[in-house]
Amino acid sequence: MKLIAATAVGASLVLMPGTADAGPAPLAGPGGPAGQCYDRSAPTTYEETRIDTPAAPGGVQVPTTLVQVGGFTPYVERLTRELCEVRSVKQADKLLQTRGAELWRTAVERAQGKRWMGSIERYDDRPLYWSRLIGTRDLRQWKPTFQLTDTARAALVKTFEYASRGIDSTDFSSSRTVTRVLVSGFDPYQLNGEIRRSNPSGASALQLDGQEYQVGDRTVQIQAVSLPVTWSGFNLGYVEDTFGPHLTRNSKERADLIMTISQGGRARMAIEQWAGAWRGGSADNNNEGTPEVVPQVTNWPQPQPNPEFIETTLPYQQMIDAGTTPWPTALNPRICEWTGNTRPDPAKVSCHDNGPSPDAQAQAGGGGNYLSNESMYRSNRLRLALGATDVPGGHLHISSLVYPQNPLDVIDPAFASDRAQTIEQTVALVKAAGAAVS
Repeated sequence: MKLIAATAVGASLVLMPGTADAGPAPLAGPGGPAGQCYDRSAPTTYEETRIDTPAAPGGVQVPTTLVQVGGFTPYVERLTRELCEVRSVKQADKLLQTRGAELWRTAVERAQGKRWMGSIERYDDRPLYWSRLIGTRDLRQWKPTFQLTDTARAALVKTFEYASRGIDSTDFSSSRTVTRVLVSGFDPYQLNGEIRRSNPSGASALQLDGQEYQVGDRTVQIQAVSLPVTWSGFNLGYVEDTFGPHLTRNSKERADLIMTISQGGRARMAIEQWAGAWRGGSADNNNEGTPEVVPQVTNWPQPQPNPEFIETTLPYQQMIDAGTTPWPTALNPRICEWTGNTRPDPAKVSCHDNGPSPDAQAQAGGGGNYLSNESMYRSNRLRLALGATDVPGGHLHISSLVYPQNPLDVIDPAFASDRAQTIEQTVALVKAAGAAVS
């Protein structure tokens, strides 16, 4: 293991091998504790196969190392062990809800410095990501003592996912003196080329979840979730199930602002003016992707037809005027479109900053046509369908990260400092948006 000591704003230090009190190595292979109730030859998702990614020559196995040095080994091993003791679907659902919520709550408390665990600085989102993946992998390979249908197993995976992503814990105060801000970040992605990837948007979500601050005589409350980087997850309604309960007209916990957040270009913070109705089909974390119009969901109201573009209603000027640092913040008006009913001819795409043409068919919003664009599109499509036009909504792309040059370093001081600064600026921008609507 070659972990370089790293410092960040308000963060703990990375300790060298032998000093981390993180418990035994986490489960990684076909053996391990409670192996008798798992079929390690059973299929998993492509994303889950990365848990066993071989180390670079002379290096560590990054996924399981991050779980260990993050202090999450006991949580991973306990769930693996407890699943073997479950005797019914109902009991499994209760266990996964409890353990998933505990995993999310622990990650939030660790990120915000309320709980000291592991040996790497608190801004790191990767231990949560890999711990969750080990849990879902175990669920797919679990051999319970009772009959478990594919449908029931998929429902259990969703229970664990929603709990461990914070989707089930976005409770706000119903007080009339509270301003409610609901935001989302993302998992790490593009891991085939760089297994060490972090996602500063997901790390920002951990910093933001449960935060409260005063603006005059009002209290701003923030709730946050982490979304998957999978087209299939979006098809299942993860975005709509996150934002929908807080956009319905009669909700006592109705949001006053919604914002999706993702990693974008280097050294810039872009408030996207437009989201488009087209998914480009770039490979997701499961190595899947098909170019197509963003599908509608069946369990929430949807506009008919799909709007081609949706414009932000975030208080972007107040966010810009907040003067956050270190990266410049600006509104990005870029779109790419087809006109004359020419979609999907790649030769007919036009990109510009002039807003959609009268006969536009979306090819990309300002942030492209990947899942970041789709998170803005889906959340705001639902906002419009529910008539929540008084609730500002939009998307913030934040600066991407630069990884240690030495491929054997999981983290180094420059990487940790860069990530911390980007996260702190993201927090400041969200707070500026919350203050603007208060």
